[in-house]
Amino acid sequence: MSISVIRGMRDIFGPEISHWHRAESIFRSVSDDFAYQEFRTPMLESTELFKRGVGEETDIVGKEMYTFEDRGGDSVTLRPELTAPIVRACIEHSLVRHNPSLRLWYYGPQFRYERPQKGRYRQFHQFGAECIGSANPEADVEIILLAYETLRRYGVSDIRLELNSLGNADVRRRYREALVEYLTSRQDELCQDSRRRIQTNPLRVLDSKDEADRSVVEGAPQLHDFFDESSSAHFTAVRTLLDVSGVPYVINPRLVRGLDYYNHTVFEFTTDALGTQNAVGGGGRYDGLFAQLGGGDVPAVGFSIGVERMILLWQAEHADQQPEQSARVYLVSVGDDARLPIQLIALRLRRAGIHAVTDVLRRSVKAQMKDANREGAAFTVMIGDEELAASTAVVKNMLTGEQVTVPQAEIETVVSFHE
Repeated sequence: MSISVIRGMRDIFGPEISHWHRAESIFRSVSDDFAYQEFRTPMLESTELFKRGVGEETDIVGKEMYTFEDRGGDSVTLRPELTAPIVRACIEHSLVRHNPSLRLWYYGPQFRYERPQKGRYRQFHQFGAECIGSANPEADVEIILLAYETLRRYGVSDIRLELNSLGNADVRRRYREALVEYLTSRQDELCQDSRRRIQTNPLRVLDSKDEADRSVVEGAPQLHDFFDESSSAHFTAVRTLLDVSGVPYVINPRLVRGLDYYNHTVFEFTTDALGTQNAVGGGGRYDGLFAQLGGGDVPAVGFSIGVERMILLWQAEHADQQPEQSARVYLVSVGDDARLPIQLIALRLRRAGIHAVTDVLRRSVKAQMKDANREGAAFTVMIGDEELAASTAVVKNMLTGEQVTVPQAEIETVVSFHE
């Protein structure tokens, strides 16, 4: 009986892996350009971290986490998100005490027990960043620009930046009271989940996808009507900085975060190209999370991008574009005597930074050329008895068909000239 991959997980291989390599390269280069430092946390964390940092009333904690008891009797969880682990690490290692302004980025797998569908898996990957220590709108915009620049450099354009503000803690408290009163008066029209959330997480009702809920939400109080002067000034500054940066956005007054430690700026990058999975990434300001995890009053703002959805979006926009070539040079042995020299030349090319592939199955020349095509080689280098005697090689451009004989010492120059 064969063993298959676990439902909701997937293998990544073949031509698709080039998309992941390119994405990972862009994550690093953009983060470096913004002076953000990479941070890696364990995939296993204490379950209590997510109960406190994500919220026991959320679907993530209540329904979706992979939680189990380890052999020592401790409850541990495969991380469902990465912001809480980053904050835990900053507190544990006293990072804010040593550096009042932290710029950190991360990339890696996370785990949620959801219904699998295209663009949503039980093991999924996110790239994200956190700007820690500043309560000012400049930090909000820096994070948005980092996310926007990542998507831009990756080559996706069918995205929309949706922006909103939740105001400060006092604004949220007053708005929550008004919203609970309104939703309670119309709770019979809401779905079961939304009726439950009226007392536990009422702002999440505003984000409901249920059609009946949407009609109720249309008449709900507007959060912006409760803004005080400081909340309005913060949101105005964010919009002004985005405007002068040339980043387009739309205001979505229904864009919210349900947990109390979120405040001021929230945002999402959405698309119409992926069906129901329309969110590619998003983030916001979470000034209360450090205190909730025992780290004191530390302001912070961050984002995450779903890598699987970003890649799917690129593929949808560039359906006619071929995968990147995996092999620059394929070395063909014409006869047995050339097999060892071919391996030594391949090693020389690799040490010069040139991708090189050789045949290790001792196949015919015809089979080797077929394999070179399958590998997507830009050049083939053929060496037989005649070339061995003259210390030459036949180099063929696989795109144009042009073929030249060159000294073996000059192979690197010929195959690199066309880079």
